[in-house]
Amino acid sequence: MKIINALQIPESEDVRKTHNASAYPLHANEHVMATMIALQPGESMRRHATPVDVFFYILEGTGVVEIGDERQTVVADMLVDSPARIPHRLLNESDAPFRFLVVKTPRPTEKSRLL
Repeated sequence: MKIINALQIPESEDVRKTHNASAYPLHANEHVMATMIALQPGESMRRHATPVDVFFYILEGTGVVEIGDERQTVVADMLVDSPARIPHRLLNESDAPFRFLVVKTPRPTEKSRLL
């Protein structure tokens, strides 16, 4: 058994440089990759497309998800499905922290494409 405290994992410098967001890699194997992302008020990820299917599970706060031409406000305990190769991003337009889990499956073998 392996147990980790997600709030004690070092921040990913790659995600910070690419998206200007705090990201914490939680788990990865050949089948799946899970990352926790925290956006402070006014922060947003850059619009991008992933080579694999992704889902987002909202942990805390209120945020906005844009997938393709759709835009939706999301709150804690919502799950959002994002198909492969569809441009998307998450934003924090609130005045409180917004945290969510990103799960990519299968684990990508190529990088996401920034738009």
